[in-house]
Amino acid sequence: MSTPPPTAPGADHLIVVEDPDVEIEHYPEDWIAFTLFWLMAFVVFLQFFSRYILNSSFAWTEEIARYLLMWVTFVGAAVAMRRRSHIAVEVLHQFLPEPAVRLLNFLIDVIVLGFVALLVWYAWQVTERMEIQRMTVFDLSMSIVYGGILVGCLLMLWRAGQMFIANARRGWRPDPARQGLIID
Repeated sequence: MSTPPPTAPGADHLIVVEDPDVEIEHYPEDWIAFTLFWLMAFVVFLQFFSRYILNSSFAWTEEIARYLLMWVTFVGAAVAMRRRSHIAVEVLHQFLPEPAVRLLNFLIDVIVLGFVALLVWYAWQVTERMEIQRMTVFDLSMSIVYGGILVGCLLMLWRAGQMFIANARRGWRPDPARQGLIID
C-alpha cells in the first residue's frame, strides 16, 4: 500500500480544521470577576456541604454568597462594557443614513456615559450611608458590600469613557473590527 504524496494543508479537503491562536488578555475586571466567582462557588459549596453532609449549616454562607453575587454582577457588567456585549437594539442603525447613524451613536454614548456616571454617584452615596448599618452574621459594615458595587460601577465608568474616546476618534462611525454578528 502506497502513501499519497504530501500536499499543502487543505488542498484536497473541503473542511480544514485549524485551531486559532489564542490570545490571553489580562484585564483587572476579568481577574476580579474570576476571583469573586470562584470564591462564591466555594462559599455555596461549603453551604451545601455543611447543610446536607454535616447536617449543621454555617449561618454566614447564605449571606456572604448573596453579597458575592452582587459583586460579581457589577464587576461582570464592567466586563460586558469592555467587550461591548451589553444588550442593545440596533434596528435604527440598519435603516438610517450614515450621518444620522453617527449622530445616534454619539447620543447613545452620551446617554451610556451619563447613566453609568449616575450609577457611580448613587453607589457612592449608598456606600457612605450604609457605614452605620451592620451585616446580619458578621459585625462588619454594610458599606463593604456596597463598596464592591461601587468598584464595579467605577470599572464600568472607566470602560464607558474608553469607549466614548474610541468612538469619538472614529467620528462615531461603525467600528470596522466589530462588524457582523458577535458570537463568543
